[in-house]
Amino acid sequence: MTRVSQVILRTARLVLAPLADVHLPDEVALDADAEVMRFLGPVRSAAQVTRLHRERVAVARRAPGLGFWAGSTDGEFVGWWLLEPPARADQGPVMGQAELGYRLARRFWRRGLASEGARELIRYGFADLGLSRIFAETMAVNVASRATMAAVGMRYVRTFHLPWADPLPGAQAGEVEYAVTRDEWAAGGSGAAG
Repeated sequence: MTRVSQVILRTARLVLAPLADVHLPDEVALDADAEVMRFLGPVRSAAQVTRLHRERVAVARRAPGLGFWAGSTDGEFVGWWLLEPPARADQGPVMGQAELGYRLARRFWRRGLASEGARELIRYGFADLGLSRIFAETMAVNVASRATMAAVGMRYVRTFHLPWADPLPGAQAGEVEYAVTRDEWAAGGSGAAG
């Protein structure tokens, strides 16, 4: 993997800038929305989000080129996207891989922005960073997120179960992993190169 600093990325409608302290109020609002957090856990307090914000920003320091990006359209905060190294042993080796994620404010749902930002991070991960595999995870019952993963060229890999102290509704169906390799991305498809 090529070692580069986290960069600003652009799509037709989005500017994806490295997550910074200026984005904290938007992150607090995002995690205070029960619908946004429906498949992620209970809403979070400002203090909890502040702690998480510091952890999110730190990803870019630990893994050059990777991290969290705040997305905006016409100067308005849309949400955030991430590419970060695997964190659990069952996710496979860290080298050459990154996990893709996204969280958007409800008013921007169903506009294709989640997939637009995800496609750009996949392109960046493979073309600019030289990653070999990008994967994403969500609850099996999160149909919208699964549709986004499929729309950007990821394929279903597995269903698995994580131990949760306070499981969310639908947790009994497990979590799912989707992934795409650099070779698959380069070969074409809806989320592919070109």
